[in-house]
Amino acid sequence: MKQGPWVLLARKLDSGGAERQLVALAKSLHAHGRDIHVVLFYPGGVFDASLSQAGVPVTVVGKSGRWDTVGFLWRLLRALRQIKPVGIYSFLDVANLTALLMSLWIGRPSLIWSVRAAGVRMKDYDGLTRLVAWLESRLSCGADLVIANSRAGQDWAQKRGFRTRRMEVVENGTDTACFAPQPEVGAALRLAWRVGAEEVLVGLVARLDPMKDHDNFLRACAILARQNVPWRFVCVGVGAAARQERLVRLADQLGLAHRIIWAGARQDVAAVYSALNLACSSSAHGEGFSNALAEAMACGVPCVATDVGDSARLLGALGEVVPPGDADSLAQGMQDLHDRLIREPELKDRVRQHICALYSLETMVFRTANLMDALTP
Repeated sequence: MKQGPWVLLARKLDSGGAERQLVALAKSLHAHGRDIHVVLFYPGGVFDASLSQAGVPVTVVGKSGRWDTVGFLWRLLRALRQIKPVGIYSFLDVANLTALLMSLWIGRPSLIWSVRAAGVRMKDYDGLTRLVAWLESRLSCGADLVIANSRAGQDWAQKRGFRTRRMEVVENGTDTACFAPQPEVGAALRLAWRVGAEEVLVGLVARLDPMKDHDNFLRACAILARQNVPWRFVCVGVGAAARQERLVRLADQLGLAHRIIWAGARQDVAAVYSALNLACSSSAHGEGFSNALAEAMACGVPCVATDVGDSARLLGALGEVVPPGDADSLAQGMQDLHDRLIREPELKDRVRQHICALYSLETMVFRTANLMDALTP
């Protein structure tokens, strides 16, 4: 008798790191002949078409909003009963809780939960978000396995009171074929941004969220702007309109109006990295495994990062790690890495080799597939 598929469950395939990891995992497993079915709460994600083009079955339940609960759960239940999954791998807290609830009504398939963040300051978020996080920790005993994408995420889950029977760390995987140096494309993007070949372009690729601490990044940029080096800066990502307006005002107040580029959301992220001289992660909290750092390094771009999550472990001796929330240290880290790159131009090749050897997509898929197989009846 043929077994059912593994369902990968998520709210929506927006351009976040967890969503991109889900898509990469689904496409790779499907390409290797695994029976995979992606189930989404909401339509309209930026990666929906990518999955369909790869031949991965996708079911969109069609949640109309936050408070569409009863009707949504009934539609999801019917969809899962039709799919008959042998297991569900859910991505992020709301999907984790939903998977547990659904499993009670569809024959208790194997459950894998994911933990994708670490050390989040919950006071920065609304009451419903805090309630979901509390429920997730209290009900974690219902999962057969929790996969954290970082050691910091594993530690954070345990501190939050996760009671799971088993937890494993599987770091994110980077598609090193997609994320590779593209000097011609990068040069064209610099030209479009009116960045000269002699200018040093530093990029922050992150959504405009408080945990990413763009304020600290901008203050560090202002310190560098007072030096003789021709520094330029670019922020790639979107967020709430009010927050973006405030950050633009702050940049203007710091005298960065003619040095900074607000690039918004971009799908050609590999091209963005190839346009940079240095990449930066200024997060104050919440990072587990930083996709932005790994992808930049895969493109041959050295990185400066705050010591949050597994960033120090990811960079190793190939980047600069500084305390979070310290603009002076962040600026000094960028200056030191720039100076080092002049002395060690081979550093670009070494950072790429580091990611290819330790954090490739193939490694992540292989480890995840083995864990799923162990839970398949």
